Amino acid sequence: MYITADTIERWIKEDVPYIDLTTLALGIGSVKGIIRFTAREFTVLSGVEEVLKIFNKLEINPTHSMPSGSIVDKGDVFIEAEGLAANLHMAWKVSLNILEYSSGIATRTKRMVDQAIAANPDIAVVATRKSFPGTKELAVKSIIAGGAFPHRLGLSETILIFQQHREFLGDIHALMQELKQLKAKSCEKKIIVEVESLEEARLLAESGIDGLQFDKIPANDLKIMVEQIRGINPKITLIGAGGINESNIAEYAATGIDAIATTAMYFGKPSDIGVKMEKF
Repeated sequence: MYITADTIERWIKEDVPYIDLTTLALGIGSVKGIIRFTAREFTVLSGVEEVLKIFNKLEINPTHSMPSGSIVDKGDVFIEAEGLAANLHMAWKVSLNILEYSSGIATRTKRMVDQAIAANPDIAVVATRKSFPGTKELAVKSIIAGGAFPHRLGLSETILIFQQHREFLGDIHALMQELKQLKAKSCEKKIIVEVESLEEARLLAESGIDGLQFDKIPANDLKIMVEQIRGINPKITLIGAGGINESNIAEYAATGIDAIATTAMYFGKPSDIGVKMEKF
């Protein structure tokens, strides 16, 4: 994940707008020290490289680190670094926030991916673009660390036609009439349409659409629909979306779809990570 130096500096500046008043008032800034980050529970790490970039900006020397995607258990030290107390305190909270929120996403993602693959080894789990605004870089990095892929990184990629687009075209037949021209204009791209019924899915599959995204279809019904659509076009890409989370992802994976698109990994508690500092 490429994150600019300007972004790293903005994160630091956000927490230290002028001075660290407490460290300055105590007169301890020039004392050398060590900072350690320790997992307090099973965790898939994410955000480590960004923390190391923060350390570099603040002249903190890492002596030990584990990369994003590493799995740690309770008590494992995964980052250790040395520097002046003033710099360690400036790095402390911003680094912890990045690690806890990012690793929380990565850990939830891994749990979901593991469940999905256990039910269907060929399935892909993809994360939607519904991350909190301003956090996309860390969110995308975290879902990758957990074993998923991004569904869409933004509107500039992938032709995914929702009902909201179709409102401006007319009914399903109007969309089908546009399909040939749409394919010609975007011959390098797959065209995927979100559907909510078997009738729509059948019509679009027969028209030669590249893929279908089923929205909020119960898993039992979706399994039947997948079997019928595969009978029309065995090569079509089928995606399940809407309301899929850790409690039901295995059930959806077993329906025979190619991918599960979900937002669930973004929402939940951060990972529990401890930080200790000591005089060098």
